[in-house]
Amino acid sequence: MTAPTATGAPATTAATSVTPTARQTWTRARGIVLALVLLAAGALTLAVLRSNDQHGRLDPRSADPYGSHAVAAVLADHGVTTRVVTTLDDARDAAGPDTTLLIATPDLLTRTQQTRLHTATTTSGGRTVLVAPDTPSVGRLAPGVTADPAPSFDTALAPGCALPAARRAGRAETGGIRYSTTAPDADTCYPYDDLPTLLRLPQTQGGDTVVLGAPDILYNDRLDQQGNASLALQLLGSRPHLVWYLPSLTDDSAAPDTGERGFFDLLPSGWLWGTLQLFIAAALAALWRSRRFGPLVLERLPVAIRASETVEGRARLYRKVNARDRAATALRTATRTRLAPLVGVPATRAHTPETLLPALSAHLDGAGAAQPLHDLLFGPPPGDDAALVSLADRLDALEREVRRP
Repeated sequence: MTAPTATGAPATTAATSVTPTARQTWTRARGIVLALVLLAAGALTLAVLRSNDQHGRLDPRSADPYGSHAVAAVLADHGVTTRVVTTLDDARDAAGPDTTLLIATPDLLTRTQQTRLHTATTTSGGRTVLVAPDTPSVGRLAPGVTADPAPSFDTALAPGCALPAARRAGRAETGGIRYSTTAPDADTCYPYDDLPTLLRLPQTQGGDTVVLGAPDILYNDRLDQQGNASLALQLLGSRPHLVWYLPSLTDDSAAPDTGERGFFDLLPSGWLWGTLQLFIAAALAALWRSRRFGPLVLERLPVAIRASETVEGRARLYRKVNARDRAATALRTATRTRLAPLVGVPATRAHTPETLLPALSAHLDGAGAAQPLHDLLFGPPPGDDAALVSLADRLDALEREVRRP
């Protein structure tokens, strides 16, 4: 609306919007939007790369870089047959003294599957190879063995043990998960910071269990590096038959263990650590952007603020929401407050028509009729902006008439 001046003439002010423009909104939010776009693009790229990497991973039938067809071909040249199984029952039935059972992803097995598989391999008299088992699956498939939470940062390691297969292979890419064991007769090979990445655990029935800290020696694109081919051939070719167990979620024995696993047990540890890092990052961001609360500091304003600026600001707010009723009430209230002492009415009765209007008519010597004065000072709100401006002019004229000597 247009605020009246002291002379009664409406003052024209430029309309100023308090709502941020689209440009201001974009300027404030572009950093967050850019970060979200980069995060989404990075997640999409990582998902695509991982999907390509996981295709045929550790599958002896796959010729992809992370497949294991080359290992199966080398073993076939040495007379070792390779058979792929995807169910626990087939893996248990195939275990025997002349068989090497390789479990490609032990962590995918449920607790019940791990327990049943360990029972079958303990009495089979053959060899069991566990590829990169982590906590807690390694403790069930190879009791007495625990995985260290800190991995090896070097992939190619020296044997560091008397195991003939390791000594003949030399350096190999076994660096990954590190293990510790309580078995006194275990062969601990390829150590990193005094903890081995390859274990061989003898069994009472003549068989043994090999715990391999990393799957690199089985990949197609890593087989010709270091002593990987020699180590893989000796670990998997000690028996004439190799059973390659690729756990599958479609296996009936993979049904969830009722009452044994909760929601957080089904999440890999990496997701839990990632969520914790996100919470820490959010807390740091909130601390960075939050308001700093401290003691109040009194300081002198650099300039004096004119009262007219406050009036103009409130008028623009009223106009923004079309609050003509409130604007009219504010004008009439201020006028009544100023007129009351001029006509001898106490301030507490300034807003009572029965008291103010008779005193005001007597002061004007009957020049103002009671009804026009009532409509002017206590009437309904104006219907449009023009009526509001007219009301302001009439109130100003009334106040000048009362103040006239």
